[in-house]
Amino acid sequence: MTDRDEQRVDLHREGHVLVVSMRRERRRNAVDRAMADALDAALNLLDDDDLWGGVLTGTPTVFCAGSDLTAGGDYVTERGGEYGVVRRRRRTPLIAAVEGPALGGGLEIVLACDLVVAATDARFGLPEVTIGVVPTCGALFRGPRALPLNLARELILVGDPFDARRAYEAGLVNVLAEPGGALDAAVALAERICRNAPSAVRACLAVVDAAVAPDADGWQATAAALDAIRDSADAAEGVRAFLEKRPAAWTGR
Repeated sequence: MTDRDEQRVDLHREGHVLVVSMRRERRRNAVDRAMADALDAALNLLDDDDLWGGVLTGTPTVFCAGSDLTAGGDYVTERGGEYGVVRRRRRTPLIAAVEGPALGGGLEIVLACDLVVAATDARFGLPEVTIGVVPTCGALFRGPRALPLNLARELILVGDPFDARRAYEAGLVNVLAEPGGALDAAVALAERICRNAPSAVRACLAVVDAAVAPDADGWQATAAALDAIRDSADAAEGVRAFLEKRPAAWTGR
């Protein structure tokens, strides 16, 4: 199967729960235009249909490696923003079910969800600085909200991933599951939400989001960080070295 023919996202319903599965495993579920459009359509369905909860997951070996660098940034949708997920204003709770790595934009997708279930062998990381760029999909302000400040700084400034147990102990992950069990555990959690009155759940979610999400300032600060490195020699070298699978030669410029 060619990349052009590959189905990016699978959907299935379990009662009032919509399960959205990224299916680009040979590219580590990296998001390109086609996947962003598929995710956008799925999450439009989540909010517009008779659904009370959603689960977003990847494949058995990887949640998401973030942006497909060959997409040239072409993964923004009108309603959902980056990846069809990151800037979306949802009224229906969405749970991330993480198996394997959630790195870069993959972690930023997790941070855009309301709850997180992770297999014990899952990993979370923001490796952008290791290739001379910055996280642009919310991690620079959502990370410090979801994690203790120094742990968020470690993720952002060091670039090394940490495991699911550390994420659980820090409060990012709500439920730990055995490897291979994250999706079932996330569906079970979504079903617990669906036992409640959906109107009350939506009203509560709206208030919580309004209380903890001063996103306008965060996006403005992120744009300023991107402008600061956009034309830097280090950013060009970092991406080139990543694609060429070699160590980068930094200059600090």
